[in-house]
Amino acid sequence: MTLTVTDYLDVISSWCFWSEPTWAELKRRYDGRIQFQWKIALMDPTGLPTSREQEQWFYRRSGMMMRSPFMLNTDWYDASLPEWLAPNCVAEAAKDFGLTDDRVRLALARAALREGKNIADWHIVAETGAEAAGIKVDKLLDRAKSPAIEKRIRASTAEFRALQITQRPAFVIDSEIGDRAIFSGVVKLEPLAATLDSMLDDAAAYAAHKAHFGDPPAK
Repeated sequence: MTLTVTDYLDVISSWCFWSEPTWAELKRRYDGRIQFQWKIALMDPTGLPTSREQEQWFYRRSGMMMRSPFMLNTDWYDASLPEWLAPNCVAEAAKDFGLTDDRVRLALARAALREGKNIADWHIVAETGAEAAGIKVDKLLDRAKSPAIEKRIRASTAEFRALQITQRPAFVIDSEIGDRAIFSGVVKLEPLAATLDSMLDDAAAYAAHKAHFGDPPAK
């Protein structure tokens, strides 16, 4: 039985940041039973604020919704940028050094959203990512700025758009029996866990049936 959960995210998205406790708990709860992976889905101007004041308003709203004891930091924000390549490329590049977990992108998100660091600066981003990854800054930066990495995150962004949804994070759950569930912008644990439990149960039923009856007749 194979279930895969793909988390489509943008590293600097505040709503993706708020979803991280749910993501961590899902990985803990279903360890060994479900495959988890994340992919970059770049935000474009339609999903970005147009001013620092607007960003602060969004942060207050999401912070209240999540009952957060702290407010996110907007010092990193630059209204002139149509997208945030540096942090997303650095997070993606870390995968090529064996860092397929969450540590690098989480370090980058914290650097921006909690500490307000200028993550439009490739060197600052690379330093933050390299420290979290335990690799050399120059190697990570060179890889992050390579055409291959940008091509990869634009391809995963195109995958996200092909789903015809708009909200990040987007959790796409696929099973080997062909079932699919998509949660766009949902960050609470309960609906995701309930869906995973249901899909695992259905997959187990298929496996039991196959053990008793084998594959379907050819005709």
